[in-house]
Amino acid sequence: MSYQETVNWMFRQLPMYQNQGKTAYKANLENTILLSGHLGHPEEKFKAIHVAGTNGKGSTSHMLASILQEAGYKVGLYTSPHLKDFRERIKINGKNISKKAVMDFIKGHRLFFETYKLSFFEMTVGLAFDYFAKEAVDVAIIEVGLGGRLDSTNIINPLVSVITNIGMDHTQFLGHSLAEIAYEKAGIIKIKTPVVIGETQPQTEDVFKLVANRLQSKIYFADQEDIKILESDLKGDYQKKNIVTVIQTICVIKSMGFHIKDAAIVSGLLKVVENTGLQGRWQIIQKRPKVICDTAHNREGLMYAMGQLQRERRGALHVVFGVVNDKDLDPVLPLLPKDATYYFCKPDIPRGLDARMLEALFIANGFEGKSYSGVTEAYKAAKKAASTTDTIYVGGSTFVVAEII
Repeated sequence: MSYQETVNWMFRQLPMYQNQGKTAYKANLENTILLSGHLGHPEEKFKAIHVAGTNGKGSTSHMLASILQEAGYKVGLYTSPHLKDFRERIKINGKNISKKAVMDFIKGHRLFFETYKLSFFEMTVGLAFDYFAKEAVDVAIIEVGLGGRLDSTNIINPLVSVITNIGMDHTQFLGHSLAEIAYEKAGIIKIKTPVVIGETQPQTEDVFKLVANRLQSKIYFADQEDIKILESDLKGDYQKKNIVTVIQTICVIKSMGFHIKDAAIVSGLLKVVENTGLQGRWQIIQKRPKVICDTAHNREGLMYAMGQLQRERRGALHVVFGVVNDKDLDPVLPLLPKDATYYFCKPDIPRGLDARMLEALFIANGFEGKSYSGVTEAYKAAKKAASTTDTIYVGGSTFVVAEII
């Protein structure tokens, strides 16, 4: 199979949360453990930092990778989902895994995948761990896909665990309270392994302390530490919390013998996009009109994004907006500006919510706008309607942003 045929097979044959939602979620690690044994336990052959959280885990992972690259380390980076190319999920020093490596891995293990009916995510985690081990990375930054305790990445024993924050997202899998969700995220805390919590929240603080104490793991609440917020090329307001979390994590691994000068921290934060290729975080892709793309998709993320949008917008506001069909919009609607024209669209995945249904819901709640046949059509309509002094915001879902960037 060619590379494209290989990727098409991966997407077509295996259940995947990105496409299917709840039916792709497996509430155990049995297959991942089985695959690890089949591959010779690659996760034991490299050092790792494990990153979970409702919001900010992607940005935090990329910041950590950028700083470690600036410090001279060979850094693996595993994140999800991708925006354009599957290979974005697996990188070393900012370079995507090769097409050949993907093809060879699938070809070499396809019978095993089919025999044990591995999910897309289990298979992809195995690919990442195998690749990082074979390429002998100095350290890998591993982002949790969903939750923590039962996530396929949770077979690693990291140097440090990082949990950015807790919000009401993926409640159908993780629980219907912040405390329940925190318990699932806390599942990445390992025995006698330090954990950095990015944000102190009254509903979750005791959960993290309880788990950390039980496992004899030193716990740091980054926002309680005396940390100076440094500048980053990631300009979203929400990045300030991520920066504090990242700096505290760097302090922890420096105490373990990593040689990271202050200059590497400063330059690493300023060169996240250049070093890692991260996209979609308050990304301004055009100035006249100003076009902002942001992957914030839940209440906590959109609260920061909408606050920043209200401060930075100029002229009339046009919002290209689409979501997945299992998204609870009730907590989100009050955050969105009503003095804007909306261009409703369905992201090009099976889980995308029909644009006409989205339009009807918004209109019933006092918004103005109309639906379009796709993301590209909605964006073209917004650009046609906007003057050079207006602002266009593209968001609601990672998959909407992916079609524009």
